[in-house]
Amino acid sequence: MKKRVGIEALAVAVPSRYVDIEDLARARGVDPAKYTAGLGAREMAVTDPGEDTVALAATAAARLIRQQGVDPSRIGMLVVGTETGIDHSKPVASHVQGLLKLPRAMRTYDTQHACYGGTAGLMAAVEWIASGAGAGKVAVVVCSDIARYGLNTAGEPTQGGGAVALLVSEQPDLLAMDVGLNGVCTMDVYDFWRPVGRREALVDGHYSITCYLDALSGAYRGWREKALAAGLVRWSDSLPGEQLARIAYHVPFCKMARKAHTQLRLCDLEDAAGAAAATPESREALAKSAASYDAQVASSLGLNARIGNVYTASLYLALAGLLHHEAGALAGQRMGLLSYGSGCAAEFYSGTVGEKAAERMARADLEAVLARRERVSIEEYERLMKLPADAPEAVAPAPGAFRLTEIRDFRRQYAEGA
Repeated sequence: MKKRVGIEALAVAVPSRYVDIEDLARARGVDPAKYTAGLGAREMAVTDPGEDTVALAATAAARLIRQQGVDPSRIGMLVVGTETGIDHSKPVASHVQGLLKLPRAMRTYDTQHACYGGTAGLMAAVEWIASGAGAGKVAVVVCSDIARYGLNTAGEPTQGGGAVALLVSEQPDLLAMDVGLNGVCTMDVYDFWRPVGRREALVDGHYSITCYLDALSGAYRGWREKALAAGLVRWSDSLPGEQLARIAYHVPFCKMARKAHTQLRLCDLEDAAGAAAATPESREALAKSAASYDAQVASSLGLNARIGNVYTASLYLALAGLLHHEAGALAGQRMGLLSYGSGCAAEFYSGTVGEKAAERMARADLEAVLARRERVSIEEYERLMKLPADAPEAVAPAPGAFRLTEIRDFRRQYAEGA
């Protein structure tokens, strides 16, 4: 009998501060609608040097274990997907394992491929369990990142930070994944990169959007071919993409989800009707059609709009936001997920929302996670952005949260709030 494997539960950790995106727009002399309507942003998470990738990852993982009653002795794998690691050799996962005092008899490592890194870790965990190699153990996959482009840059309003921890097991209460039906696409491109030694990324923005959409097309068509062969979707019913109850996309900024969904629908239309569906007129008409987007995508973007870009965690923030609002209504229905990482790689996969998803999401208490944040002024945000990465301020961590306290002889010291 084929194993049921997927995401059993999740937890979210975000920085303790945020700025209102309209405040940022006014400070930059920009019409706030350019950020709110143009990007789909409402708020932007702001980190300080003490809230590094390790601190966010450890906070999310500890919260997952505590909220969901996970027995640490059952964890056999811990993977952290990140593109803002803090050491060339020592993985973030090793820090998290030590800070949480997790068992020694476990596999720990980081996965890196820009924003795809978290999905790479998730698939490794899913396949480890599905193969039987996990021998009944569960896996924790943490997506943790800080998106930083710098003050007064084009990318400034698309910054953010946070972490999402996923519990992967044979009890997929949140999402039972269609193992083996994934579609993938990878290309060697320079659309976004961060050379060693830089805190801020280098971005070819318009080209990156093109790469995202091209990779999405390849990954989605790969999934669709397998899903058709497996009988999960059929051309005779409606366009295959329309047969998914919801679709969550990688979200570098919220409006990107609309572009992505338009591209996915074009893939179905072009392949169903041939070249006639690919005319400029048909593309323009499709782009103006909001019904499919509103039905399948819009409800997933609430958290992303309030936190900003979180690189590897962006897709899983969308999943969390979707299930936070609609888990009960979606129980038993199939959804699709699209992960993209610059450089580049994309993966489209699907799964069925679990009957206990609403109960699991209630334990995650996402409203409280957001409510604990402090709104700061633009002046305070700019001060925090100018602090050196290796000199955290003496700020006590919040209860249950971790914080970098100092770096001594290149060794990082962390504290947990009581």
